Amino acid sequence: MSTYLPTIKQLQYLVALHEHGHFGRAAEASFVSQSTLSAGIRELESLLGVTLVERSRRVVRFTTLGEQVVEKAHRLLREAEELSDLVRASGKPLSGTLRMSVIPTIAPFMLPRILPRLRSERPDLKLFLREETSQDAVESLHHGRVDCVLLALPFATGEVDMAHIADDRLYVAFPKDDPRDPPAAIPPSMIDEGRLLLLEDGHCLKEHALAACNRPELRASATMIGTSLHTLVQMVNNDLGLTMLPEMAIEAGILHETDIVARPLKSQAASREIALIWRKNSPRKADFELLAEELRAG
Repeated sequence: MSTYLPTIKQLQYLVALHEHGHFGRAAEASFVSQSTLSAGIRELESLLGVTLVERSRRVVRFTTLGEQVVEKAHRLLREAEELSDLVRASGKPLSGTLRMSVIPTIAPFMLPRILPRLRSERPDLKLFLREETSQDAVESLHHGRVDCVLLALPFATGEVDMAHIADDRLYVAFPKDDPRDPPAAIPPSMIDEGRLLLLEDGHCLKEHALAACNRPELRASATMIGTSLHTLVQMVNNDLGLTMLPEMAIEAGILHETDIVARPLKSQAASREIALIWRKNSPRKADFELLAEELRAG
């Protein structure tokens, strides 16, 4: 039996190939040449004495055993990163490299006012950002691709630790010449299901908006077409319907130079919770709690 063990780099190459499904894209994501990545995976297969990846000119397909090895590799890489985090946590608080995923309905509205202060007050912190939908961000967290996630709750996150950042109220946005003259706070019953525009599947804000209205018929009738809040705003500004926006987007000026009126949704569940989450029992818990304080101060 071989006494040699796979290297961290070989496992990283294998996981990157599994994530991207393409040697070129996996190599680019790993910051190496395609030949280097391919050679690393072949060395891993030779070391283990098995085939992990079936290669053809058009398709990269993992064997059944390859899938099992990838799953184990994710856990090993996460443990290796936590070992590194443990050492880093003993140094200066909130310093070094930190990778954070942020969902698209938060990133453009919250980060611009926070990042300049972080750069000024935490010069030893290298914050790398990744914009992803909630599902992809949570998966990145549990697979070790990022260290923490800034997202909106409620959302299924698995076993994580978290810190509350803020409550973000939902508003109904509609053309200013709406003939119904909506009241100061708009009850869900006033929302015309045939004109409601929402983000496409994959964005948790869609689920938050539908849950706040508590009208099952909205789920069936709403047009889920927008890829971003800015797209939805342009559609509403062109009188194609109405939508729901988070308060932080409105405060950040998303409605500037539009003919749109926004009024709060009148509902017991008319807000989402902004939270920072990280893997349970992470040795960098103190860093994440400090980062949460910085986010709240922003």
